[in-house]
Amino acid sequence: MADTKNRKTVSYYPKVLVSKDELTALQTRRMKHTLLRAYSFVPYYKKKWDDHGVHPDDFTFLEDIKKFPFTTKEDLRLNYPFGMFANPMSDIVRLHASSGTTGKPTVVGYTRKDIDTWSDLVARSIRLAGGGKGDIVHVSYGYGLFTGGLGAHYGAEKLGCTVVPASGGFTDKQVTLINDFKANVIMVTPSYMLNIIEEMENRGIDPKETALKVGIFGAEPWSMEMKRNIEEKVGIAALDIYGLSEMMGPGVACEVLEDRGDLYVWEDHFYPEIVDRDTFDPIPDGEEGELVLTTLTKEALPIIRYRTKDLSTLYEGDLLNMRKMKRIKARTDDMMIIRGVNVFPSQIEEVLLKIEAFSPYYQLIISREGNMDDLAIDVEPELTASTQEVQEAIKTLVHKVKSGIGVSVKVNIKNHGEVPRSQGKAQRVVDKRNL
Repeated sequence: MADTKNRKTVSYYPKVLVSKDELTALQTRRMKHTLLRAYSFVPYYKKKWDDHGVHPDDFTFLEDIKKFPFTTKEDLRLNYPFGMFANPMSDIVRLHASSGTTGKPTVVGYTRKDIDTWSDLVARSIRLAGGGKGDIVHVSYGYGLFTGGLGAHYGAEKLGCTVVPASGGFTDKQVTLINDFKANVIMVTPSYMLNIIEEMENRGIDPKETALKVGIFGAEPWSMEMKRNIEEKVGIAALDIYGLSEMMGPGVACEVLEDRGDLYVWEDHFYPEIVDRDTFDPIPDGEEGELVLTTLTKEALPIIRYRTKDLSTLYEGDLLNMRKMKRIKARTDDMMIIRGVNVFPSQIEEVLLKIEAFSPYYQLIISREGNMDDLAIDVEPELTASTQEVQEAIKTLVHKVKSGIGVSVKVNIKNHGEVPRSQGKAQRVVDKRNL
């Protein structure tokens, strides 16, 4: 039975309604099994844990996971392509991989059971975000080696939805399909949703007049201002879905329509921790740090204590007996250090999108003059903004960034369409220091 005392009423997907004690027992059992699989079938883990002086037998309670060393993206790259797999290739039915822009890509393998689990979790996420059987889901995440498109696709089909596999790009065609097919739900990166909105407006289509009711957005950090911007322009509920390919793909955590704000982590399949971003020591719920995740049910690629580099906070939710994580607004590797000040793109976005004279299209340009780093913001004004309004907006942006974030910026006004549009994940930062 679900522990419903002092909790809101949830009207769907009873599979996630377990008591806290039941969840802890399930996590403990699954964690033990995962540790044994990793040690027995992944030579890298066996050597690493032997060198560290730890064994799966040392795990009795969930807190014991802290005895085990972290896994990083570099570990996966060092074992490229299949060295971290716990199953023979004859059991692997699909491969995904990161883009590999900063080195060899990280390769992820899936057994048939892994695909089924992934589909179930994305279906759960869509359902709890307000979608359901009979809805038409327009998927604008990229298909291919990126996990977003196929992850959303299989989950929506599992739920009983009709899927439009649009992928990314060809924005004019996407708008036509959304308008003609009457999609109720859209799954896409928030930055590409802005492109879709712009194309609708250019064609004289009011985004609020489409059939869309729910948007499920992920794959990149986005500010609350962008969330509000999308909701106001399209008249939808904009919800956050979280995932990463090393864990599975989208569907690790999701915002729930009946308990808006942050995301529930699906703790029956992933065990979350928060560690200090500098010392990497575990810190208690309620404090911000780097999110660390352990898979509990993955067969092909069990991952133990994976450092995500995403900054978040864990705390108890009101609706389910699973913890919530605060929305990812920044990653440790997105941080810019400008003249000694730590700056995240999302901080700039939060300020910029509150200024009505500016459009939501921007890019941050880092350059170096002598030994000093400089930060500039390329931004487009709204087409309806007057010259005087734009000049006042520039002053406001410079002042608010300086007073609120602590860094001086230059604002470059671009013509409409000059700031690059996202075709998937947005490139928010251009670092010209090493060019």
